[in-house]
Amino acid sequence: MPKLTVDGVEVEVEAGSTVLQACEAAGREIPRFCYHERLSIAGNCRMCLVEMEKSPKPIASCAMPAGDGMVIHTNTPTVKKAREGVMEFLLINHPLDCPICDQGGECDLQDQALAYGRGRSRYDENKRAVREKNMGPLIKTIMTRCIHCTRCIRFATEIAGVQEIGAINRGENMEITTYLEQAVTSELSGNVVDLCPVGALTSKPYAFAARPWELRKTESIDVQDAVGSNIRVDARGREVMRVLPRLNEAINEEWINDKTRHAVDGLQRQRLDQPYVRRDGKLQPASWSDAFAAIAARLKGLDGTRIAAIAGDLACAESQLALKDLMDGLGSPNIDCRQDGAKIDASCRAGYVFNSTIAGIEAADAILIVGSNPRWEAALVNARIRKRWLAGEVAIGVIGEARDLTFDYEHLGTDAATLGKIADGSHAFAKRLKDAERPMLILGQGAISGDNGAAVLAAARAIAEATGMVGEEWNGFNMLHNAAGRVAGLDLGLVPGEGGRDVQGILAGAAAGEIDAVYLLGADEIDMQKLGSAFVIYQGTHGDAGAHRADVILPGAAYTEKNATWVNTEGRPQLGRRAVFPPGEAREDWTIIRALSDQLQAGLAYRDLREVRIRMAEIAPTFAATDMVAENPWGEFGTAGELGDAALVSPIEDFYLTNPIARASRIMAECSALNLANEKATGTHG
Repeated sequence: MPKLTVDGVEVEVEAGSTVLQACEAAGREIPRFCYHERLSIAGNCRMCLVEMEKSPKPIASCAMPAGDGMVIHTNTPTVKKAREGVMEFLLINHPLDCPICDQGGECDLQDQALAYGRGRSRYDENKRAVREKNMGPLIKTIMTRCIHCTRCIRFATEIAGVQEIGAINRGENMEITTYLEQAVTSELSGNVVDLCPVGALTSKPYAFAARPWELRKTESIDVQDAVGSNIRVDARGREVMRVLPRLNEAINEEWINDKTRHAVDGLQRQRLDQPYVRRDGKLQPASWSDAFAAIAARLKGLDGTRIAAIAGDLACAESQLALKDLMDGLGSPNIDCRQDGAKIDASCRAGYVFNSTIAGIEAADAILIVGSNPRWEAALVNARIRKRWLAGEVAIGVIGEARDLTFDYEHLGTDAATLGKIADGSHAFAKRLKDAERPMLILGQGAISGDNGAAVLAAARAIAEATGMVGEEWNGFNMLHNAAGRVAGLDLGLVPGEGGRDVQGILAGAAAGEIDAVYLLGADEIDMQKLGSAFVIYQGTHGDAGAHRADVILPGAAYTEKNATWVNTEGRPQLGRRAVFPPGEAREDWTIIRALSDQLQAGLAYRDLREVRIRMAEIAPTFAATDMVAENPWGEFGTAGELGDAALVSPIEDFYLTNPIARASRIMAECSALNLANEKATGTHG
């Protein structure tokens, strides 16, 4: 490990570190524009110049490897003059439009011009102007502001895995553009806005909407998928204006997907803001007491076995607990949180979480992906797999659809029969898994949602056991969820009780007249036609499929409007926090169910959020430690059976329209239409 002296302070850094990193370790601030710790080194901007003894001129600290015995000076007159000169050159062609620039107030160029610039310009010539580029509905371009740091190019190529952003021409005529000036097709494209150190790339949906100092900032958790990305929700008044990523090395690093970032306009559209009761065949506005009375009248005298409940993908842990306790109070064993029909065995937690952790993907040396399209189901997990692939020496096999996943893989087959061959050792990839030190299997929901789901789950467990995936220091068996509320529901026991019905059984019972009442907690992805003549209570946030079928609607709070617990696909509990209040008469979901329980004489014992969370921890101790991944003992799960030859298909057909919030979003609808047009134009699914 090399030792350096920085401004008289001796520091020791890891081998392979740069001088810039050594300076930061010594507590010195080094300005930079092109350098980013997650991207390759470009050395374009020269803003990071420092003085090194025995060097004839200042060096670019971002590109210079730290060496033993180096003596670095960061605050000499030579360094100050060099930085002022670089800043002057950067500002030569930069327009003075800070008052109308969306980057104003959080602009690196503003900050560094103030801290390291001359304070005045000596340039009297005409500035260059650059024509705007089309980068799609999410990225607004004002390329006259571009300083050629190339962060966006490197992100698209290295992290997102789409080589669609590049540079043309040279010198001051250089321009950043997309291939044939078409929209960027990556699900992570919005991150280039965060990376851009100036106002060249800004958020198109957020253009001219607000200034950063006007916004109230709340740290929370994303629910658009099951990754559990850490986010910051910026709100003004009662409106969420934007969502930005928060740093969490274990989960999303510092990226978020485009749906997380831009579906927030769906929080303002098609919202349920008051209760409704169906009268004379039409849903009519009602008071809370009228809605509760209608439910109580319909459920009065019903046997518990004729009542059922289904929890949706966006249901928080607190609301699912309340629903479970309500059903127990009514004597109903018919409850399920797996509205897609996934044959998940809730008896063994190791069988339904991502045991390796998301960060653990980087340690795997062989990966088998089964029935999943991680690029759409969990874009940040896909980015981690790509990161591991770029590091080299990893074998990746896929059973399922052949999609463009941004990394090379071996397509092993499309059906469950291929999984069976790996399980019995007759397939060549089985040996690659056995020979690996840290093999990994990623099982998607598309593999276990069919009639053979339990058999597929058992086969996946058999592969994990036969290839040495499960040991004292490594568990390579991973289930990839795509629903933010799924793992919490499984932890809290929202699966059929003794003699109870799962989702398919509930729908079949309702169609046959054996189920008289169904409680839908944000469940919009089921076939509403199969509910027959059952009395349907829908509690949710948007006027989606469930609300159209409902006999009584109870308006709930969206994820930005309540303090709630979310458990990601790793089994990691995280706390989401309220950024704004729900619209109109909508209320937090667990409080609605608690109030309803009083009307139904099935009163729940808790009266505040603290008591709810104590009850959650009693049922599942993992809730007692937030932001922690518990070690889960290995056990038996799945049911051996006939695998069949049905194709394993990802459950997500459209990345941009996967839940009621996204389907209410105008921006997501535009992205979906553009993506569909691209698929038709190219004749591909990637």
